[in-house]
Amino acid sequence: MSRQRLIAFLAAIAAIVGLAILVPMSSPALASDCAAPWNSSSVYTGGMTASYNSHNWSAKWWTQGETPGAADVWADQGACTGGTGGSGGTTGGSGCSYPAWVAGHSYVTGDIVKYTNGLFYIATHDNPGYDPTISTWYWSPYTCGTGGSGGTNPPPAGGFVVSEAQFNQMFPSRNSFYTYSGLTAALSAYPGFATTGSDTVKKQEAAAFLANVSHETGGLVYIVEQNTANYSHYCDWSQPYGCPAGQSAYYGRGPIQLSWNFNYKAAGDSLGIDLLDNPNLVQTDAAVAWKTGLWYWNTQTGPGTMTSHNAMVNGAGFGETIRSINGSIECNGGNPAEVQDRVNAYQNFTSILGVPAGNNLYC
Repeated sequence: MSRQRLIAFLAAIAAIVGLAILVPMSSPALASDCAAPWNSSSVYTGGMTASYNSHNWSAKWWTQGETPGAADVWADQGACTGGTGGSGGTTGGSGCSYPAWVAGHSYVTGDIVKYTNGLFYIATHDNPGYDPTISTWYWSPYTCGTGGSGGTNPPPAGGFVVSEAQFNQMFPSRNSFYTYSGLTAALSAYPGFATTGSDTVKKQEAAAFLANVSHETGGLVYIVEQNTANYSHYCDWSQPYGCPAGQSAYYGRGPIQLSWNFNYKAAGDSLGIDLLDNPNLVQTDAAVAWKTGLWYWNTQTGPGTMTSHNAMVNGAGFGETIRSINGSIECNGGNPAEVQDRVNAYQNFTSILGVPAGNNLYC
């Protein structure tokens, strides 16, 4: 090759290399794969995902029937495209696609499995294959469909573990507002309540909830907080939504004495009821009142370290339910008389239901 041709050849190579350097080395980021589509009848717990209107959404807390984008319970995770992505973390499913539970297998929050009893369970915490009936799982009342359309949501088999006669025995002097029918109507909002675990655990959880309710309401006598001087204290104006029902509208109401504007907002969002603008519903509608009590029980840790529901189904004991409800004031010697009153009620109610009270009664 002549010297001139060699120079031309090397120049051509240099030009090609130079052009290559000008070519972008990365392409624009693609949208995430879409999770399983949101299902209005499915139950979602905090951290679980679903897709809706070409966006992925993450649930902030327990929700059912609340449309992503229209309810504050859902956090927008951005645009998505294509089919379902990931494993676990969604409900609804497609037919009988959920895997069978395997002892010793590692699961992450949001995974759904089919247990040996034929029911489906959602992992509420990462766990190394714990038995779904006793720990870190949430019972999800879904059955496999034959047409691949996902889960159904039947009423709990056998009804509530507390009969109306037992309820009346527990609350002989109750206010007529607190009806048994109102309570049973509210149960569908949190289908894992008093349906998780063994028959003993189910009855212990029901007794624990009703014992704390009894303490908060003087035996289901009081519908609203009795100290009216406190009413104006429960408005936190730092919240972006303020107190649209008025400065003094968010006092304690219902079986757990729901109070503060932010709690009315959160409970209402979870339940699909506008309680921020209509807080009086908690003292005029028995089913709504019971639902707010179940909302706190099943979704809020309060001053404790776990929800009261988890405390009972995971074996932490009744004392941890006290800590989650009023532990900052009563536990660790803060007010032993109040704690003892709750324990007395719990022991009485478990006796009525014919189950032992279990361990760890105090906080």
